[in-house]
Amino acid sequence: MTETTFDHAHGDPNRLRGMQDVVAAHEGPAPKRIVTGYGFWIFLLSDIVMFSCFFAAYAVLLGNTAGGPKGSELFDLRNVAVETGCLLLSSFTCGMASIAAKARNRLYFQLAMAVTCVLGLAFLAIEGREFAALVMRGDGPSRSAFLSAFFTLVGCHGLHVSAGILWLLTMMAQVFAKGFRADIERRFLCFALFWHALDIIWVAVFSVVYLLGSAS
Repeated sequence: MTETTFDHAHGDPNRLRGMQDVVAAHEGPAPKRIVTGYGFWIFLLSDIVMFSCFFAAYAVLLGNTAGGPKGSELFDLRNVAVETGCLLLSSFTCGMASIAAKARNRLYFQLAMAVTCVLGLAFLAIEGREFAALVMRGDGPSRSAFLSAFFTLVGCHGLHVSAGILWLLTMMAQVFAKGFRADIERRFLCFALFWHALDIIWVAVFSVVYLLGSAS
């Protein structure tokens, strides 16, 4: 069989080897950014499962006030609306920080993160004042099953926001000291996912706990 016949029958060996190298490159390990993001999504889903359990417990215990006050007697929707506005706006500024990180602009990144931090602290301050006022009135978590479920659900979200703020400050310090290295960008990706997930959970808290609770 001549060389020409071989090329037509079986293809050019050099070309076949080149195609195999391309396929092998595509079948190699996924980039760390994709692996990290995928793994963190699994963590977020497990966290959402935990909050789902808290929501279910709250729904079951909503009417178990033990003769104590109901949600309509406790919740001030004006304060909760301000609280919600702070957290939703912080999600927007976190998105601006993501854009600044992609552009590798340290100044705008630090500015957007600082505003996000201030809004998160304002959210915690309003929530802490609400909790303190309830406890001072004698309507703490031990007052009834309804209040136990309320403090557990809303307080757990507040703890997540507190952890997010500590993470935020750590990211600001790392970018300030080391710039936008690949590992720092992956950590910031996880932080942004975490912070936006907290906003989504809070929308559910606002709707289920405060709006429905006030209506009941």
